[in-house]
Amino acid sequence: MDATSTALADFVQRHPRLFVLTGAGCSTDSGIPDYRDTNGEWKRPSPVTYQAFTGEETTRRRYWARSLIGWPTMANARPGAAHRALAQLEAAGRIGLLLTQNVDGLHDAAGSRSTVDLHGRIDTVRCMACDTRTPRAELQVELRRRNPRWAELEARAAPDGDADLDGRDFASFDVPDCPRCGGMLKPDVVFFGESVPKERVAASFAALEAADAVLVVGSSLMVYSGYRFVQAAAQAGKPVAAVNLGRTRADELLALKVERPVGEALAELAGRRWPAPSEPHRI
Repeated sequence: MDATSTALADFVQRHPRLFVLTGAGCSTDSGIPDYRDTNGEWKRPSPVTYQAFTGEETTRRRYWARSLIGWPTMANARPGAAHRALAQLEAAGRIGLLLTQNVDGLHDAAGSRSTVDLHGRIDTVRCMACDTRTPRAELQVELRRRNPRWAELEARAAPDGDADLDGRDFASFDVPDCPRCGGMLKPDVVFFGESVPKERVAASFAALEAADAVLVVGSSLMVYSGYRFVQAAAQAGKPVAAVNLGRTRADELLALKVERPVGEALAELAGRRWPAPSEPHRI
């Protein structure tokens, strides 16, 4: 292992109860595109906002048309090396909580159990009126039934189940309503401009308080909803390490930064023999 890999292993060894915060860099190896480049800048137009989605019918038609084409990328994605390694580290007793900013559910699929989906899950659809939740896969069947010509289109995959369908008129796209009450359907994720549920934030801060240190994996931390946990850790005197290719918003707060592909770096960690939780740790 190189010097940074050794330093990362030492960091995990010295801090037996980690609060792990993950981002899109964990899922790029699974074929899910990310939003930002190595400088933390947008690669593409910013995502749809909550206000536009709920307030504009044309925006909802555009969103669901693109989602119809992009959903298979999310539905067919499988956990990568980073997801599997983090599940192994949890099983070894090294992770108190894994807080993910991703909405793909791949940490859960890899076997992680102490997780919080900060921004929700894209595989679930919520009715804004009656709060009924249904599988996104069921809605895909209905979207295809109502829009057979759209379903035949092909487009480049975009982040979070989106697809690039530029320059099209979405006026004819038929968006279903809630089959139970007729209300508006929305992916069960936190859009830009929408607040993360308070109970989710409270549970995450409680886990942060109990943690020895923070490990950021595959996130530029440009979104405040994730960055605030690193900020709070630094204010509390808890060390923060990050594995990320490129700049992060918290670079000046980091005790250690490893600029390597996250799957590669974490696989090395997971391959080590860690003391069981009942064994004494050498700090």
